Amino acid sequence: MKRYLILEDGTVFEGKAFGADVSAVGELVFTTGMCGYIETLTDESYFGQIVMQTFPLIGNYGIIEEDFEGECSVKAYAVREVCKEPSNFRCEKTLDTFLKEKGIPGICGIDTRAVTKRIREKGVMNAAVSDEIPSDLQFIKDYKIENAVESVTCKDITVYNEKGKYNVALIDYGAKRNIIRELVKRDCKVTVMPAFTAAKDILKLKPDGVMLSNGPGDPADNVFQIEVLKELAGNVPIFGICLGHQLLSLALGAKTEKLKYGHRGVNQPVKEANGTRTYITSQNHGYAVVSDSVKKGKISFVNANDGTCEGIDYPEIKAFSVQFHPEACSGPHDTAFLFDRFIGLMEEK
Repeated sequence: MKRYLILEDGTVFEGKAFGADVSAVGELVFTTGMCGYIETLTDESYFGQIVMQTFPLIGNYGIIEEDFEGECSVKAYAVREVCKEPSNFRCEKTLDTFLKEKGIPGICGIDTRAVTKRIREKGVMNAAVSDEIPSDLQFIKDYKIENAVESVTCKDITVYNEKGKYNVALIDYGAKRNIIRELVKRDCKVTVMPAFTAAKDILKLKPDGVMLSNGPGDPADNVFQIEVLKELAGNVPIFGICLGHQLLSLALGAKTEKLKYGHRGVNQPVKEANGTRTYITSQNHGYAVVSDSVKKGKISFVNANDGTCEGIDYPEIKAFSVQFHPEACSGPHDTAFLFDRFIGLMEEK
């Protein structure tokens, strides 16, 4: 069956249908990872987005629930070629079956290279996946991601590794499960808390440290969360990842901006701002901290491709944050040492 990817500028790419038999509209983004499509599909940072893989063959090792990072929050999924007969001893179902179960439409057989080039040239834009080409594209142009963090945060408090040595409060803005795994691996008791938890309730736990998770949407929309971080800063060691990094920077007076097409993939080079090392990192974000707006703290990492801010240190308040993902389960694992650094801050406390 034919299916179409319709961009808000009127460009149409014809492909074939797989996944759920429904239409969807969302913000179209591309990710360059050669592996880790399971983690991508279950990364809640993709809430409200149509995700397109630039690697041409997707689904060849099927779907493995143990590798999920969270709930599947994508609006639709676009690939060049979908594997119908996966081969892996851990495989539980096909990608097609998974998308059908989640009610998410897929489109395959499109020229993903051409779509990627268009996004790189014109910037991220909205799109629709549909079995018909609509005559009026206004509903695509009008689409906006709203209530992102509210939609993906947990509803209740959950505790992992009750007898852990370090008491860590993890604020869930759309947290990937591997953040919890990395903390538990380092003997942390992890209390996962909803994004709307007040600062006083977080501090009631008497945490040794606070972890700020990744998450979706425009960081500036999260007014309540920013105010909470203003209260926490200086009272407890803090480690922020991705959206957590952006929110902490906003709380401490910096600004954020939307990137032309974002950084999404597992091969993003990041340089030490005051060193010689370059790390290969996993990233998934469409916004960045404006480097010139950083007044408190000092920039610790920069993107080797475009020079954008990738990390900030706040030594005076025992806090630091990074834009990339040191917890990336599918790799690379170059920056996992940052969790050890967080342990060190808690040891000092």
